[in-house]
Amino acid sequence: MTATISIATFDGDGAFDAYLAEPAGGNAGSAIVVIQEIFGVNAGIRRKCDQLAEAGYLAIAPDLFWRLGPGIELDPDIPDQFQAALGWMGKFDQDLGIRDIEATIRAARGKVGGGKVGAVGYCLGGRLAYMTAARTDVDASVGYYAVGIDGLLGEKHAIARPLMLHIAGADHFVMPDVQAAMHAGLDDHPKVTLHDYQGVDHGFATEFGKRRADGAAKLADERTMGFFRDNI
Repeated sequence: MTATISIATFDGDGAFDAYLAEPAGGNAGSAIVVIQEIFGVNAGIRRKCDQLAEAGYLAIAPDLFWRLGPGIELDPDIPDQFQAALGWMGKFDQDLGIRDIEATIRAARGKVGGGKVGAVGYCLGGRLAYMTAARTDVDASVGYYAVGIDGLLGEKHAIARPLMLHIAGADHFVMPDVQAAMHAGLDDHPKVTLHDYQGVDHGFATEFGKRRADGAAKLADERTMGFFRDNI
């Protein structure tokens, strides 16, 4: 069961679309917010939502680029679309994005009768998942190949609920020094778990396209699902 829904901004000054996937019967007791890559709520992100719904969760992927252009949907395997995505990322206001994620969490809680809400994000969404863990009341968060976390370590004290980060060992956007800083800053955090996947590059868990590394993707996804079973 899928649909496009409208979510009011946290401050009530606008609204944005989100892709919604529900389990058969629509009786989910908990929800997961799926946070997009720089390519928008594309087929891969919608598939992530569908898989979560198949596992019994209500899944919602908000269109976080709506202020730049509603409905942006790009294919990372097409070079000009990849470059366009980098341009959108440069214009994106991440602080406003977190507010929209917060509004999505609120909407998700309403749809599951006040039940728990998790978040999972990829690439830019992985970074936003970390920020969501530090800045909102989300119950548990997962970030895949999150970018720029070394610049956000000053917020780690605010992470009060479980966070899991999947790190691509050969990530050309997250270099070894940044990965080392993530471990140095977070390995001893009681709420944070880091997993490393040696030899795989950024985007290894994408559902479609050339970037996927199937073995690492399946292992990371198994860990993610176990994490959500334990925490939401």
